[in-house]
Amino acid sequence: MSRIEDKKDTMGTGFRKIDIDEFNENNFKEEEADASLTGTTGKHAEALISALKAAPLESKNQQVKDNARNVTQKILLSIKSNQMDDVIAQLDRELMDVLMKYIYRGFEIPSKDSSSHLLLWHEKVYSISGIGSIVRVFTDSKRV
Repeated sequence: MSRIEDKKDTMGTGFRKIDIDEFNENNFKEEEADASLTGTTGKHAEALISALKAAPLESKNQQVKDNARNVTQKILLSIKSNQMDDVIAQLDRELMDVLMKYIYRGFEIPSKDSSSHLLLWHEKVYSISGIGSIVRVFTDSKRV
């Protein structure tokens, strides 16, 4: 084979085998938005509420707090941005404050692509609970 024959054809489109539009979050298909989405949102909300209620605020054990943060962050990252309002609507003021604590804790220890998602959570919680939630989180001595 000559050197020219070894080169791949990058000018054509034959090498593209994956439809990247399929993975675009903004590529919403209405037929996919059925009752299963509501069920999924409910499960996420239940998981988040359970994690927030079980937050080890009084614990002195950092490993327990880190484990709780990891679980809560996984739940937060699994909830899509179009589901956040429905989940937040199920939280009372106290749970929103605990959620805000976990959001700030997530900012301290970010994982891959978590910061942008946590910023969305922050915006949603702030729009409902206002500056009071942020003040309560920063002045509270109980950390997550």
